[in-house]
Amino acid sequence: MRHLFTMNLVAVPARLSSASASFEADFAARLHWSADQDAAIEQRVADILADVRARGDAALLDYTARFDGLNAPSVAALELTQAELKAAFDALPTLQRDALQAAAARVRSYHEAQKKACGESWSYRDADGSLLGQKVTPLDHVGIYVPGGKAAYPSSVLMNAIPAHVAGVGEIIMVVPTPGGEKNPLVLAAAYVAGVTRAFTLGGAQAVAALAYGTQTVPKVDKITGPGNAYVASAKKHVFGTVGIDMIAGPSEILVLADGSTPPDWVAMDLFSQAEHDELAQAILLSPDAAYIDAVQREIDRLLPTMPRAEIIAKSLTGRGALILTRSMEEACELSNRIAPEHLEISSREPHRWEPLLKHAGAIFLGAYTSESLGDYCAGPNHVLPTSGTARFSSPLGVYDFQKRSSLIEVSEAGAQKLGGVAAELAYGEGLQAHAQAAEMRMKRRDSDS
Repeated sequence: MRHLFTMNLVAVPARLSSASASFEADFAARLHWSADQDAAIEQRVADILADVRARGDAALLDYTARFDGLNAPSVAALELTQAELKAAFDALPTLQRDALQAAAARVRSYHEAQKKACGESWSYRDADGSLLGQKVTPLDHVGIYVPGGKAAYPSSVLMNAIPAHVAGVGEIIMVVPTPGGEKNPLVLAAAYVAGVTRAFTLGGAQAVAALAYGTQTVPKVDKITGPGNAYVASAKKHVFGTVGIDMIAGPSEILVLADGSTPPDWVAMDLFSQAEHDELAQAILLSPDAAYIDAVQREIDRLLPTMPRAEIIAKSLTGRGALILTRSMEEACELSNRIAPEHLEISSREPHRWEPLLKHAGAIFLGAYTSESLGDYCAGPNHVLPTSGTARFSSPLGVYDFQKRSSLIEVSEAGAQKLGGVAAELAYGEGLQAHAQAAEMRMKRRDSDS
């Protein structure tokens, strides 16, 4: 029946050629996406945040009843115990339990390596004996938002909680909406495997407010990470400054650079893998092989009716997708850098030939066998990635997002004699006499010290 329902759907990504006179305008139009939130959403979110900040638990209970249809006597009744999380894990089918543990192990291993590479304290002494360095410490309290409702995302639990756990965060608070009180066992099991400290069945802007400001039951955190809908994204933007956040994520994206050597049905399905998220997701193919682009379009036409989310895929590919013919793979790499995609697949016989040319991407998937979906679930690197071109200046979620760095400075007596004059000269130049004299005082030897 599903095939009959989707049979008439078509997905027609824009066909562009870099050799066309109108390419720049067409290219820019296809990439454009406004991150501006609807004014009504912004105002509603602001009202919810203010209400939770003022009334705390009482507001949380009201919004949870209104939006999730879940009536609870107290917010404490919405907290999931560690015993519940473990019971959910123990009750999983063996294949699901093994897959969850295998994915968690790989994610943990990757982030352990990341911590060793960039998350350690360091120091050195210069020629005057002064100590200079950096002290790395974990955040004390972190909140992770896990989407719920239409779909369940145990992978988001792993990708947010495990790097926080590896970083040494003292308390990891998870919030997840459970409309109608329906708890997804795989999400609960993932929280158990990932080391979540406390978990609440709360969602929406009100859950973000609770984490940011604290209530009588939900503790205030230092940073909030994790994806959500427009209300969650807006709420995170509003509370930034009171707490840290990871990023404001836009629609999901995939860009495939293909030299024509990968089976076209593989590439078509990879484009589907992002298009199926929502109608605003973007899937783009760049290739110098016109015949190959035609072959991918034929596979799109053939495979679309078989997809359960065919309607969403069709709208995404038709509205924001593109199959772009380039003059060369080198030009494809140049266009990729302009796009700065969230997910970038190099579907080529020689992926390592092209990878050095690529500067901007959330994650780079090398070779035909490296589907983006493996990165989403179990390859190891984090799947929380910058979108909407922000890979030009931001990075995937990682251990470093759950740490902070303090500079270490210990100036020796000999060092103070040299640095004092430099600092005083610059301070006088800025008109800051107290700064200058504080430095100069260290240059003077008291009689008792001589």
